[in-house]
Amino acid sequence: MASAVNAEVDPSALGRVRILDFSRVLAGPFATMMLADFGAEVTKVERPGGGDETRAWGPPYDERGEATYFQSVNRNKASVVVDMSTPAGLEELRRRAREADVVVENFRPGLMDDKGLGYEALRAENPRLVYCSITGFGSGEGGAALPGYDLLIQALGGLMSVTGDPAGQPMKVGVALVDVLAGLFATVGILTALRHRDATGEGQRVEVDLYSALLSALVNQGSAYTIAGVVPGRLGNRHPSISPYEVYATGEGELVLAVGNDRQFAALCEELGAAELASDARFATNSDRVANREALGAELERLLAARPAADWAAALLARRVPAGQVNDLGAAFAFAERIGLEPTVAIPREDGSTVSLTRNPIRLSATPATYRSAPPRLAED
Repeated sequence: MASAVNAEVDPSALGRVRILDFSRVLAGPFATMMLADFGAEVTKVERPGGGDETRAWGPPYDERGEATYFQSVNRNKASVVVDMSTPAGLEELRRRAREADVVVENFRPGLMDDKGLGYEALRAENPRLVYCSITGFGSGEGGAALPGYDLLIQALGGLMSVTGDPAGQPMKVGVALVDVLAGLFATVGILTALRHRDATGEGQRVEVDLYSALLSALVNQGSAYTIAGVVPGRLGNRHPSISPYEVYATGEGELVLAVGNDRQFAALCEELGAAELASDARFATNSDRVANREALGAELERLLAARPAADWAAALLARRVPAGQVNDLGAAFAFAERIGLEPTVAIPREDGSTVSLTRNPIRLSATPATYRSAPPRLAED
């Protein structure tokens, strides 16, 4: 009976969750947008005089002169401007926090406490509150004062040491990946804390720092160090443990091969007209192929020179061999359209225009994501 009543009130998964969002830039806004897509009511608190910094991060801008960066992580939210330097502003925020289920903030550690908006202060008035803090390096004495910028954390956290050409300089990933990862971890933490709160009535503090998020996301590269003491280096597009798994030249264009098992390798060799390579002692197993990747690469590129990359990709995919060309973003979105993923959604604005944004990738059968409002103008609400 209770589930039927809740569904009648709001069919979305998180429609009864109210989030007071102090976060700016990327990690926090990404997390609150993920929650908003599934019905959470998110109120974005912005500073007077300009709001979230990413409102001014351009080019590119849209036809209304608004930065596309800001719009990427702020749909389905209301925007309010509150001056945290005034007693009236702080009292307004405390009032809103008393009514909230979740508070999200990514200020430097200690600032919210100084304002009377820290976890302990707000919990005293709202014991059910889930309070999520996102920092660069944690709130401890050693990390609290360090600036939490994605590029810096990619460098300090080792990601750049395993990214890029071995003969070149360390390279960052092409997007602020650490911020996105931290936002996803924050989303998981908030939902986990809400589950506990619904069972016990008690809120709690959720803490996510970008540095730990990156270390966790190093997965096999991280365990190579923690278990075996191996400090991996840059391999370009190669994989440390799989071969062939990189970019190869063809008769026209470049082809990615991501061959993960012996069946795929045998099918690749057959398509190349060199079935004997699969039984060659140098390439018979994945470990053999990794040990002899230079010789294998030379053989593959000699054979791949016979046809363009597009032809090879079509033929190999038909054999269930992971292969493809390197797309730019235009081609990437077009490919998603061709295979039926519906990668974008057009969201109406208040002036009758629409904004096209990337669709939420989580598909729920009963309570799917919804796109109720475009990214708000400053103080729109």
